[in-house]
Amino acid sequence: MTGPAPFFERPGPRWFSIPAHRPFVDDLARGLLNALEPLGPEALPRATVLTPTRRGARALADAFLAVGGGRALLLPQIRPLGDLDEGEPPFEPGDLALDLPPAISSRRRRFELARLVVDHGDKLSFRPGPVQALELAKALSDFLDSAQIEEVEVDGKLDGLAEGDLAQHWQVSARFLKAVLRAWPERLNDLGLIDVSERRVRLLRALAAQWEKEPPTEVLVAAGSTGTAPATADLLRVVAAAPKGAVVLPGLDEDLADSAWDQIEGTQGEQHPQGAMKRLLDRAGIARAEVRAWVPDVDSRGRWRRRIVNEALRPAEATADWLAQIASLRAEAPDLDPIAEGLTGFSVIAARAEEEAAGACALLLREALETPDMTAALVTPDQTLARRVMTRLQRWGVIPDSSAGAPLAASGAAILALHLARLVEEPLNPVRLLAFAKHPLVLGDDETLAATMLERKGLRGAAPSSAEGLRARLKDAPDALALAERVLAAVDHAATPYAEDGFAPPARSAQALVEALENLIAPNRLWAGAAGECLGALMAALIQDGQPLPAASPQAFADILDRLVNEETVRVGGATHPRLRILGAIEARLVRADRLVLAGLEEGVWPQGAPIDPFLSRPMRTRLGLPPPERRIGLTAHDFAQAASAPDVVLVHCERRGGAPAVESRWLWRLKTLAAGAGLSLPRRDDVLDWVRALDAPDPYSPIKRPEPRPPVEDRPRKMAVTRVEALTRDPYAVWARDILRLYPLERPDEPVEARARGTAIHAAFETFAETFPDAVPADAAAVFEKLYVEALVAAGMPPTALTRERALAREAALWVAEWERQRRATARKIVVEAEGKLELSINGRPFTLTAKADRLEPTADGTVHILDYKTGAAPSQKQVDTGFSPQLTLTAAILMRGGFPDLGSPTPGDLTYVRVTGRRPAGEEQIRAFAGEESAAAAIKALEGLSTLIARYDDPAEPYRSRVAPQFVKEHPGDYAHLARVFEWSTSGDDGDGE
Repeated sequence: MTGPAPFFERPGPRWFSIPAHRPFVDDLARGLLNALEPLGPEALPRATVLTPTRRGARALADAFLAVGGGRALLLPQIRPLGDLDEGEPPFEPGDLALDLPPAISSRRRRFELARLVVDHGDKLSFRPGPVQALELAKALSDFLDSAQIEEVEVDGKLDGLAEGDLAQHWQVSARFLKAVLRAWPERLNDLGLIDVSERRVRLLRALAAQWEKEPPTEVLVAAGSTGTAPATADLLRVVAAAPKGAVVLPGLDEDLADSAWDQIEGTQGEQHPQGAMKRLLDRAGIARAEVRAWVPDVDSRGRWRRRIVNEALRPAEATADWLAQIASLRAEAPDLDPIAEGLTGFSVIAARAEEEAAGACALLLREALETPDMTAALVTPDQTLARRVMTRLQRWGVIPDSSAGAPLAASGAAILALHLARLVEEPLNPVRLLAFAKHPLVLGDDETLAATMLERKGLRGAAPSSAEGLRARLKDAPDALALAERVLAAVDHAATPYAEDGFAPPARSAQALVEALENLIAPNRLWAGAAGECLGALMAALIQDGQPLPAASPQAFADILDRLVNEETVRVGGATHPRLRILGAIEARLVRADRLVLAGLEEGVWPQGAPIDPFLSRPMRTRLGLPPPERRIGLTAHDFAQAASAPDVVLVHCERRGGAPAVESRWLWRLKTLAAGAGLSLPRRDDVLDWVRALDAPDPYSPIKRPEPRPPVEDRPRKMAVTRVEALTRDPYAVWARDILRLYPLERPDEPVEARARGTAIHAAFETFAETFPDAVPADAAAVFEKLYVEALVAAGMPPTALTRERALAREAALWVAEWERQRRATARKIVVEAEGKLELSINGRPFTLTAKADRLEPTADGTVHILDYKTGAAPSQKQVDTGFSPQLTLTAAILMRGGFPDLGSPTPGDLTYVRVTGRRPAGEEQIRAFAGEESAAAAIKALEGLSTLIARYDDPAEPYRSRVAPQFVKEHPGDYAHLARVFEWSTSGDDGDGE
C-alpha cells in the first residue's frame, strides 16, 4: 500500500485484506487518504466507498476525521451496500430503482402473510388462531428472505419435497408452503408491491450489470463485506475488476495452512469463520494467494494474536495437528514464544452468573476511562446483558453509546397500552385497574389522593363483580369515583369493536385503543419521546396495514399487541460518553476500540444455536438449494475472530445462566485447549471479580433480636374477645400491633376470598336457617339451606368462576346439614345463634372484661347448654384445646357458667363442639373437644384460670409482647404482622421461641 504506485494503478482484479488484529476502518481510511491525497483535493471526494452497513459508513466517516489529524476533509461518497441478512436496504443508485415496484413494509408483509396462513389453515394439522398465524407469518418471512437472498426458485421444487421417509409433519409443511407460495406473488401483484429482499437483490444485480457494462472511471472500493449473498458477491467481483476498483476483505486468514483451508467445506465449513470468504473467493475465481495486504503488517504481537485465534478456530477435521502447528509457530520465531506473545493483552473472566458478569463488564469499561484518551467497547449479542451493563455504569454517572437500545415494552406508553388491552379482556381486574389508574400519564397532579381512595375503598379486597358494584363502593369518595369513571370510560371505548359477537379485526381494535388513550391523555404527552414515537408507529402500522389480520377476541388482540410490542427496540439518544460503546456482534464488525470486552460467551448465546425452521427439515433445505442453518454460526465466528484479535481483549462468560449450568462457548474452549497444548493458560482477571463482589457485598450479617415491645400497663387491653385471647397466647406481638397500636391489615387488591367467603357464608346460612325455622326442620331443608348458602357465598364476594364448584359442594353440604339439623333439634329446647356474652373479672385488683360471640348455643331439657362453633377449614386439635392454645370454646363455656349470657342463666356447659362443613367427603362432621358435665366444666375452669394467669403476667410493665412465642403454629396461623416483626430476619438465627 505504501509502494510507489497507488493501489488502483495495479492490474486488476484487485483484492486486498486487512488483518483481523488491525483497526479496519482506520487502516482503510488511512490507505485511501495516502493514495488519493497526493492527486489533489478533488480526488478523495470523487471516490466511492461501499460499506456493508450504515453503521459501518458512519464509522468510516469518523475514521477519516481521525486519521486526517482533525483537518478539514472532503470525504469520499460512502454508501452502504445493505446487509441483506440483517434487513438493511442498499443505497439506490441513479435511476436503477425507478423500474422496480416499491417494497412492502415488513409489518404489512407479516400481516398479509398471517392472512394467508389463516386462509390456508386447512392444509395444516391444526387451525391457527390470530396469534399463531402471526408467528407462522414471521417464519414464512424468514423462509422467503432466505430463498430470495440466495436467489433460489422454490416453487417448482416443492412437489415431492417431503416424500419418502420424512415424518408426516414435514409433508404437511410442504403442502402448506406450496399453497402459500403460490398465493403470495399474486397478492403482491394485486398490491403493486415487491418483497424487500427481492428488491434488494434486483438492485444489486442491476448495479453490477451497469458497472460491468460501463465501469466507473473514478476510484471505487468495496470494504468490509464478506459477500454472503450471491448478488453481493457478484457485485464485489465487478468492483474488483473496475479500472480503479478494489475490494478490501475483513480478516482473511492468509496464514492458515492450505490443507486446513481446503477443508473449509460442507457443514463444518459453514461454521468456520473463514467459510464466507472462501465461498466468496471461489465464486470470484480468486485464489487466496492473490489477495494482497492493504497495509504492511508490522505489529508482531497483533500478528501472533491473529495466528493463535485463527489456529484455534480452524476446521474440526484439521485440529488433529495442533501440536505440530504450535511447534511450527514457535519455529517461525526462535527469539520469542509466539504463543505467549499472542496471549499478551488477552484475558478471561469466569463469572458465577449474569449479574456478576454485567458487573465485571461495567468495571472493565469504567477502568478504561482512568487512562486518558483510551476507548473501550463491550461486544455482545445478548441485549439483556448489554442493558444490565448500562444500568451498572450509571452507578458512576457514565452513559455509553449503546446499539442495544431499550425494549419498547419497558416504556411508560407501551405499558399503558398493554394494560388497557388487557382490561378489555378483564374490565374489572383490580390489579390492572390500579396499574392503569395510577400510571403517571393517566394520573393528574392533583389526583394522588383520589387514586389512594380508589385503591382503598374500591379495589382492595375481593374484585368488584360489576362496574355498578365498583361505583357503589366509591359513593362516599367523589374524587375517586371521578377517576374510576374516566378509566372505565376508556375501557368501554376500547371494547366497542367487540360489542356484537366478541370478536373484532385487530385494526379496528387498535383504532379503538388509540382513541381511548387519546381521549384520556393529551396526544403530545402520550406519543412524546423516542418510545412514544416508536409505539405510535407500531399502532399506526397495525391500524393501516393490519386489515388482513383475522378477527380476534380481546385476549387474542392483547396477545398480538404484546407480541408486537416486545419485538420492538427503542434506539435511545442523548448525551453519551465519547469513549465507551456497547455494540452487538454485527455492529462491531468494522468498529474497534483500545479495549474490547467480549461477553455472553456461552453456547446458545454466542454462538446462538442453529435456528429451528418450522417448515423445512435439513434434507428439505438441501433439496431446495438453501444454505444450512449453521451458516449464521460461521458469520458470528468471523465476528468473534475479528474482535478477539484486538490488542486488549477480555473474554467474559458465565458459569450459570438463568439459574442453570451454562456451557462455555466452543470458541473459548478451543482457545483454552490450544493454550494448554502449548503449556500455557489464558490469563485471568480474577481481580475484577473481587472488585465486583466487594462493590456489591452487604454489610456483615447481624440479625436483629426478636422484637419485645413493652407498652405502659395503662395502655394494655383490659377487654378482650375469646378469639383475641387465643392470639395473645400464640403471638402477643399481634395483640400489641392490633389491639394497642390499632394497626389493621389492608386487604390486597383482588384478594382471594374463597376461604373467607365460605366461612362467612356458612355462618350466615346457619343463622338465617335457624331464625327462619326455629322449631321443626322443613321437608325441603336441604334445598332451602343450599339456596341460603349459595346466596351468602355471592354476598360474601365469591367469584363467579369459583361458584360452579361451590354449588356442587353446597349441594352435598346441604344434604348433610338437613339431616344433622333434624338430629340436633330432637334434643335441643331451642336454638340460639350469634349470642353475645360478657364476663367481668378482677385480675390483680383491676377490672378485665372477657367477651364472646357464640355461633350456636343449644339449651337442653337437662339444663345443660351445648356450645357449637362452625368451621369450613380444619378445627383446632384436642391437644391445642387442652393446652390452652385454642381457648375459644372453653372460655365461652366459662362465660356461660358465670351467667355471661343473660337469657340463659348460669347453666352447666354441655358439649364443646366444632361443626366442620365442607361438602367434600365427609360433607360434614362433629368434633367434640369436651363432653357435657364435669369434663366441659373442668375445661372451662381451667381455661379461666389460665386467662387470669396470662393477663396477670402482662400486668407486669417488664413483660414484653414478643413475636411468635408458639412457632409450632406458624404454618397454620402465619399472622398478619410477621413483616412488621421482621420475623425472617431474626428467626433464621435460631432464636425461634420456646413454644411456651
